[in-house]
Amino acid sequence: MSFLDLTGVSKHYGEGDKRTSVLTDINLSVKEGEFVAIVGFSGSGKTTLISSIAGLIKPDGGEITLRGEALRGPGPDRGVVFQSYSLMPWLSVYGNIRLGIDAVFSSEGEEERDARATKYISMVGLAHASDRKPAELSGGMRQRVAVARALAMDPDVLLLDEPLSALDALTRANLQDEIEAIWEADRKTVILITNDVDEAILLADRIIPLTPGPSATLGPSFEVNLPRPRDRTAVNSNPVFKALRAEVTGYLLEASKAEREARKAAERAAPDLMPTARIEKTPPRAYLDAARTKNENRFVELFELKKIYPTPKGPLTVLEDFNLKMDKGQFVSLIGHSGCGKSTVLSMVAGLNEISGGGVVLDNHEISGAGPDRAVVFQAPSLMPWLTARENVALGVDRVYPKASPAERREVVEYYLERVGLGDSMHKQAAELSNGMKQRVGIARAFALSPKLLLLDEPFGMLDSLTRWELQEVLMDVWKRTQVTAICVTHDVDEAILLGDRIVMMTNGPHATIGKIVDIDLPRPRTRAALLEHPDYYRYREEVLTFLEEYEHGAKPAKKPDINPAAEAAIA
Repeated sequence: MSFLDLTGVSKHYGEGDKRTSVLTDINLSVKEGEFVAIVGFSGSGKTTLISSIAGLIKPDGGEITLRGEALRGPGPDRGVVFQSYSLMPWLSVYGNIRLGIDAVFSSEGEEERDARATKYISMVGLAHASDRKPAELSGGMRQRVAVARALAMDPDVLLLDEPLSALDALTRANLQDEIEAIWEADRKTVILITNDVDEAILLADRIIPLTPGPSATLGPSFEVNLPRPRDRTAVNSNPVFKALRAEVTGYLLEASKAEREARKAAERAAPDLMPTARIEKTPPRAYLDAARTKNENRFVELFELKKIYPTPKGPLTVLEDFNLKMDKGQFVSLIGHSGCGKSTVLSMVAGLNEISGGGVVLDNHEISGAGPDRAVVFQAPSLMPWLTARENVALGVDRVYPKASPAERREVVEYYLERVGLGDSMHKQAAELSNGMKQRVGIARAFALSPKLLLLDEPFGMLDSLTRWELQEVLMDVWKRTQVTAICVTHDVDEAILLGDRIVMMTNGPHATIGKIVDIDLPRPRTRAALLEHPDYYRYREEVLTFLEEYEHGAKPAKKPDINPAAEAAIA
C-alpha cells in the first residue's frame, strides 16, 4: 500500500436523463514525498478529482486512503491551493495565514504560532509585504499567500489545482521555480493539477494524463527522469526532455482528436440537430472582392512608433523607436514579458489607442483611427450573449458588405463559421457556448470582415493549453485559405513559433522597443506534432527563451539590439 491511494473512484452529477459521469474508475498510488502532475483537458474532471482527494466532495464509488486510513471528509492533513486565491480581503498577509494556523494549532502558544506564520511568509518571499491587504498585492503575490497558507498547516499532502493558470507567463515561471524550491526544502507529497505540459515536466516526478470527459479516467504514467533543479532554458536542449515532451504531447493530441471525433459523431446522430449545408473550401466571391489591395510589398509599415502616458510624476514613455515593415500575407508573432508594451503596439495599430509619435501605414494609407480594414481578436471575444453565433458574426458583415446581396452576406457568415468548426452550432446563442466555442466565433467574425490586417491580442490566453492547441490549428487552417496579413501578440513561445513567419521580440518597458527578430523557416502547414519532430524547432525555441531570460529581470543591454541581417533590412 502506498502513502496515498485512490481505488476505483467514480463521480457523477445529476440523475436520470441529466446524469453526467465525470470520473470513472480512477486508480492512483502516490508514494510519500512524490510530486505527481495530472494533466488534462478543460472539463475533464480535474477539479472534481482534486476536490475528492481534499474531501470537499464525496465520490459515488471507490475509496481514497491516506496512510492506510479511509478519508471521510476534509482535514488539515491535506492542504489545497486553488486557481482562485480565496483570501479574506480585510485581513493582511499575516492575518490570512494565521487563520489556518490558529484553527489547526490551537493548542500551541502565541509565540509558536507567530513563528510558524513568519516562517512560511518568508518561505514564499513575502516578508516585506506581511502587513499588506490582498488588494495591495499582485496576482502572483496573492497566490504566494495561498501557497503559504496551505503549507503553514503542515499538511501530509499538498494539493495544487491549477494554481498558476490565471497568471502571466513571467509570474507563472517565477512561481514554478518557487514551488520547486519549496518542495525540495520540505519534500511534501504533492499532486499538481495542470494543463501545461512544460509545467508538469519542470516540476513533477511523474506525469499522468486524465482522459477527456465525460467518464474521464487516468491514462498511462510518464516518469520524468530529469535531474533537479530543472532550468527551463537549459532543458530545452536535453534529449530526454524533448522525447518526454513529444511523448506526453502526442498522447494528449491523440486523446483530444479521438474525443472530437466522438463528439462530432454524436452531434451528427442527434435527431433534433439543424443541419447546415457544407461550404466550399475557397472564400466567397464577396469576401475576395472586398479583400483586394493596392500593393504587396511594404504592405504594413510601423515607423518610429511612440507611446507616452501622462502620470502624476510627469510623462512616461512606455514605447519608442518601434519600426517594422511587413509584406502582404506575412504572419508576425509579437512576444515579450508582461508590461513590455505588446498590447500597446497592437491597440495603436488597431486605432484604439492614440499614437504619441510616428505612424502606421496600411496598404499605402496612414491610419488615423479604428476601421474595418483592421479586425481585432481579443482574449475575450465580447459577444452579444442573447444573439446566436451566426447573428454575432452577421453584425459586422452586414456593415462591411453594404453592396453585397443578403445571400452573399449569408454565404460569408456561414463560410467562416463552418471553417472554425461551428457549422452545426451557428444557431446556438452565445450564452450557451463554451469559452473555446465563443473564441471560435470571435475568430470567424474577424476573418469575415475581409480585413487587410488581422490583429490578435493573446487570443487564446484565457483558455487551457489543450483548448488553445485546438484553436491554434483552427486559426492556421482559416489563415492559410485567406493569407491575411496578421500580427499576433502572445507570451507563449511555442505559439509564436507555430503561427509566425517572424517572431518580433520586445525589450522590457519603459522605453520598450524591438530587441530581436527571428525569421521562422519552417514548412507550412504546421502542426504541433510535426514541429516537435523538426530539427530546427528547438533551436528557434532556445533563441526566443534565451532572449526572454536576458530580459526577465528588466535588463536592458547597452549594446545595439541583436537583429539578424534579414530583420535589419525589414526595419531599416
